Amino acid sequence: MKEDLASIRHEYSKQNLNKSSVKANPLEQFELWFEEANKSAALEVNAMNLATVNEQGLPSSRIVLLKGMTKTGFVFYTNYQSKKGKEMESNPGVALNFFWPELERQVRIQGTVEKISKEESEEYFQSRPKNSQIGAWASPQSAVITNREILERREKELQERYKDDKVLPKPEQWGGYEVKPFAIEFWQGRNSRLHDRILYTVKGDKWEINRLAP
Repeated sequence: MKEDLASIRHEYSKQNLNKSSVKANPLEQFELWFEEANKSAALEVNAMNLATVNEQGLPSSRIVLLKGMTKTGFVFYTNYQSKKGKEMESNPGVALNFFWPELERQVRIQGTVEKISKEESEEYFQSRPKNSQIGAWASPQSAVITNREILERREKELQERYKDDKVLPKPEQWGGYEVKPFAIEFWQGRNSRLHDRILYTVKGDKWEINRLAP
């Protein structure tokens, strides 16, 4: 297996990325790349790796879904009492990573996270499919449970309780976060592993743009 892994190679050659051609604002550049990834039929185009810091000071990561953008950041939703929710409450420093292999691109984001308003969270929660709303109520996310039947029984009880309702009230422990970036790196795969990397970093109220060596 070691030999097989060592022999895996893929030459990147689809596009290039130049400092002179990117937008001045990285959020606008991200939107451009996201639209291109979406048009490329990338699988789960809004999937992103969210890295937090656990109670031992070590990185902890998982895949979540981007569900919105503002002029200042990236929005996703989860259970506030989940492992990641507790970690973000303790340390708001997070990192995001998008990878779109169809375009040979990735975007790395570092920033701080804060909860969005209850009203915004409720609006999004009640726009979700009803079964997803029930799932959010049924699952004590990240808690140890004895078996799956506990979840299925809870789901059945909620289905019965809310059978005549189109939407459920939002659980208090569920809602949205916005990641406000202070650094965003755009990576474009290139030949011979000489990839293009453009880094945006906050300098006062402006973004500084630099090219990084691959």
